[in-house]
Order: sequence, then C-alpha cells, then structure tokens
Amino acid sequence: MNSPDLALAAAQSTDPLRFHDVRSAQAELSARGVTYVLAQFVDIHGVAKAKSVPVSHLNSLFTDGAGFAGFAIWGVGIEPHGPDFMAVGDLNAVSLVPWQPGLARVVCEGHVDGKPWPFDSRVTLRRQIERLSARGWTLFTGLEPEFSLLRRVEGRIEPCDASDTLAKPCYDYKGLSRTRAYLEKLSNSLRAVGIDVYQIDHEDANGQFELNYTYTDCLTSCDHFIFFKMAASEIANEMGLICSFMPKPFAHLPGNGMHMHLSIGDGKRNLFEDKSDPNGLQLSTLAYHFLGGLLAHAPALTAICAPTVNSYKRLVVGRSLTGATWAPAYISYGDNNRSSMVRVPKGRLELRLPDGSANPYLATAAVIAAGLDGIERELHPGPPRNVNLYEWNEAQLREAGIAVLPQNLDAALTALQADTVITDALGPVAGEFLQLKRREWVEYMRHVSEWEIKTYLEFF
Repeated sequence: MNSPDLALAAAQSTDPLRFHDVRSAQAELSARGVTYVLAQFVDIHGVAKAKSVPVSHLNSLFTDGAGFAGFAIWGVGIEPHGPDFMAVGDLNAVSLVPWQPGLARVVCEGHVDGKPWPFDSRVTLRRQIERLSARGWTLFTGLEPEFSLLRRVEGRIEPCDASDTLAKPCYDYKGLSRTRAYLEKLSNSLRAVGIDVYQIDHEDANGQFELNYTYTDCLTSCDHFIFFKMAASEIANEMGLICSFMPKPFAHLPGNGMHMHLSIGDGKRNLFEDKSDPNGLQLSTLAYHFLGGLLAHAPALTAICAPTVNSYKRLVVGRSLTGATWAPAYISYGDNNRSSMVRVPKGRLELRLPDGSANPYLATAAVIAAGLDGIERELHPGPPRNVNLYEWNEAQLREAGIAVLPQNLDAALTALQADTVITDALGPVAGEFLQLKRREWVEYMRHVSEWEIKTYLEFF
C-alpha cells in the first residue's frame, strides 16, 4: 500500500555488521559492549528459537554450532533417540539487538553430523536459491508485515489505544500519533541494524499497523522479517502490550497480511521489467512466465503462505466492517488491483497471499519453485483483470476462468499434497509440514466454539 517517497522514519540507517572472520567478529562485538549472542534459527512454523552464548565462545557457533535436542523442535525430523540439531552461524548475518543492550544475534542454520540438515527451512530456501544462482539470477523480495498492537483488559483482547475506534481508521493521524512511542522505538531498533524503515502507517483495522522497509535479496529479507517479529513482540512486551501477527484477530475487521514483492535481477538490471509491455504493466516475458507459475500453483502455495486455521478467516470472499478488504480470494492478477492474488505495481509482482503466520523461508522457497516451473514451462497467466473482483458473482468468475483460493486449511493441504513441484522443492520439510498441519486441522475440528454453543445449545 505504500511508497518510499513518503517516509516517516527520517533517521539515518546504520550499516549492518560485516565480518571477514570469527576473530574480527568477536573483537568488534566485544568493543561494542556485547557480552552474549543469540544463536537463532526458526522451527518449521517460522518461530524464532535461540540459545544464549557468551561472546567469548562465539567461535563455537561457526564451527560445531550450538547444540539443541532435535525432538524438542517442531518439524526438524529428529526423534528422541536421534542426533543433536546443531545451529551453525552465518557470519554474514550478525547484528546487534538494539532493544536489549549487550546482546547480538547470529542467524543459524541446522546441521546434523556436520552437514546442512534438509529439514531446516533456511537450508531449504538455500537449495531453491541455488537454482536461481545457476542461471545468474537473484530473487529480490520486499516483505510488508502488518500487525495488531493490542492490550489485555479484564481478560479481553482489544486495540492498545482505547480511543482507536473509528469505523474506517486507515491512515488515521490520531491512531498513528498515540502509538508513536512504540512505533518509533521499533523503527529505530530496526534502522540501527541496517533494516531501512522508510514508512509507517496505521492500517485499516483498529490497532493495526504496518512498517515498510527496503527490499533486498530473498535470504536476507527472510532474516530481516524474523528479526522484525522478534523486535516488534519484545518491545511491545516491555511496554505492557501485545504485538500479534495473527492473520485475523478480530472477526469483523481486516486481517494481517505479509505481502511479498518479487523481482529477479542479474546483477545489472531488473529482469522482470519491460517498459514496452503492451499490457501497460511493464512486465517482461520472464515475469509473465514466473507469474503464470504462481497462479498455476496457487492452491498449494496457499498452504505454505497461509498455514494456520485462522489464515482462512482472512482469505474469504466479502467485505469487512470498514467497507474494505485487502486479502485476496481469487487466483488472478491485475494492475493496481488489490482484489487479486497478485498485484503488479509496474515492473515487479506483489504476491498478496502470505500472512504473518507463514515461515518466510518456506514461503519464499515455494514461490521460487512455482515461479521457476512457470518459466521452464513458459506458462502464461492469461489477461490481467483490472476490475473489482469482490463485486463479481460466481457466474462471472466462472466465465472468466477465475478460481477461488482454498477456503480452509484442509483444502489447502490437500492441494499441497497433490502438487509435486512444490513438495519436491521443499524436500522432507513437506512431509513434516503436512503431518503437523493435518493434526492442527483435526484439533480445530474437534474444538467446540462459543458460536456453536450460542447457536445450537437450545436450538433442537
């Protein structure tokens, strides 16, 4: 929804830490007052996991790694009698933790028996990146995380600002101003480690916000997103608040997405851009084929990009109380069309499917696999749809050949299981993911909700 031309965060970014070797990293971190480092990775859900390591033992993170009992981590394919999961640091992914002075973070990848572990989601993404690198390409992504800033009041969850009650609060000045202390601390923390926040806004739900930061290569972008969630959650907690990336915390308000902007470069230019595009979208043939892959694999991508039961309370046909919705429901694309799964903001693609509950490494890996399949098979996405698809009826959609995204987690998992392009790309993670998410669906279906009690208790 945003452009870097209207930046609210004007402070100068600090360059991220870059080291040639472990010795220089240890010396620099010590000089900056760092006493402990977090050996941080994510589980299959994309949740940050870590051990705290004294900086004097930093060398161990880049050799053997920090040891974890694998069975205690979701989705890494290790049984109680299996080997340890060793989190080995990436020397190119070291940063301070500005909201906790004296602490630094090292992004790690899982190794088992001295080799990268294929169940680790960052390792999974690297495998797909290698497919792009073989062609001389780099995928650049810009992630746009939306979140809800909340508080607990007498057991209820509500927006952190009690005065944030407008029926249409998007871009509201008062809502932005009254959460300034939190937003500025979050923004400054990100900018201090080189994550260049260029715009902050109040979104379309009460208590909902978005910080936009500059795009980068897709691996770094995923690392930044995890750091963003760590910062947003802990700074909120320190202020007695709750920062939630739950896709749909309130049934009557718009949900939280994590739109993914996509382009491929060869080190010289944006290969997705072609200003002579007859459709006026400034997309190249390569971009159209990549887009064709996204649309062809959309049902399976939905499972990875919208991986919770709650995600499907967001991906529905219809409007919210505010009169607007920003969530896609239709497998289609268009110019500046936010009712489609893919929006085309001139020369790049914006995939509007993901939400903040997605593991960014797995979502990006799946997107690469889908896009490359489209390129290899020269899939064409069909004509752009530059109309408000929310207003179309079923007959119009059917006549145009526009399908609806899976409307619940079970349907999305079935689509994923049947899509060998995506499951083969994810490797053994796909089996773990399907198994865990099937269990989640069963638990959800067994749950008796307040709505069911209210509707059925005395009905019959």
